[in-house]
Amino acid sequence: MAQEIRPIRDNVGFCWTISEMNQLIKYLSTHSTKADDFSSKNLVAAISPHDDYLYAGSVYYPLYKLIKTKEVVIFGVTHGTVRKAMNDPQNVLIFDDYKYWHGPFGNVSISPLREIIKSKLNKNDFMISDKAQDVEHSIEAVVPFLQYYNHEIKITPIMITQMPFDRMEKISDELAGIISDYIKQNNLKLRKDIFFLISIDADHYGKDFDNIPYGEDENAHQKATGNDRRIVKEIFDGTLDKDKIQNLTKELWGTPSDNPPSPVWCGKFSVPFGLLTTNKIIENVSGKKLSGKVFRHSDTWTEGVIPIKHTNLGTTAPFSLKHWCGWFSAGFYLK
Repeated sequence: MAQEIRPIRDNVGFCWTISEMNQLIKYLSTHSTKADDFSSKNLVAAISPHDDYLYAGSVYYPLYKLIKTKEVVIFGVTHGTVRKAMNDPQNVLIFDDYKYWHGPFGNVSISPLREIIKSKLNKNDFMISDKAQDVEHSIEAVVPFLQYYNHEIKITPIMITQMPFDRMEKISDELAGIISDYIKQNNLKLRKDIFFLISIDADHYGKDFDNIPYGEDENAHQKATGNDRRIVKEIFDGTLDKDKIQNLTKELWGTPSDNPPSPVWCGKFSVPFGLLTTNKIIENVSGKKLSGKVFRHSDTWTEGVIPIKHTNLGTTAPFSLKHWCGWFSAGFYLK
């Protein structure tokens, strides 16, 4: 069984027991406000953080309480730890071979879609590596929240590596065609039966990330988060199209020395690829466009630590004006 179930990567930042997940959701629901209430009607895709729950729980929560679907395609990051362990794979998607992933309410099944994709996608466009998924945490972070709202949830985990935009276009065309056929052949309903989720954390600020264009004080924090919010609002609010997605890569693929500085997002490849693919699927299946809505944007310095006691939950990184991480949640609706 050990070979059938993907091992837990982070047993500190995320919830892996029923009691802990129930306690977290109870706290978040008790402390939510009307400003956190968004519509679930026609919601078919979203962007989610993957940072520690005690930091980013209030940014996860407004999104996940809206997601009640049978299966989810998850576009994840390929973090530096994975790149180092795997000799920096690029220009491909990464899949695993596990039958199940861990969840707080029991094992999470893999959708049959994953094997269909493997059988139909060009062999030069992907690799299969359980090792890569073992080291990566950006996909496992969203599983407990998804499973809380549907204990029978199925997932299709896809890690996105670094690649240029034209390569994204090519692979996303192919992948979107495969997933669209799967939806049509199985008479799946968008949102009810299948959902698309992209994992990301936004600006990583501090010397540890080689990213201090504004300095290391309150004023620097305001400028950096302001730049992050500008990008998030310009790209993810309103009608989503190819031009917006390409503009996002221009914002993210530069350096902190650019003017304005490019923030250090760890989802700078997962987000454009996931949005390109999802946009094409939605158009193929429904003939409609996507319209985005930013739910919440915050960071570790602003939020601090959620005061939940008597659990195994903790934080995996410090927070200060010299070291903080931003994140946001956003939903995409059929237009």
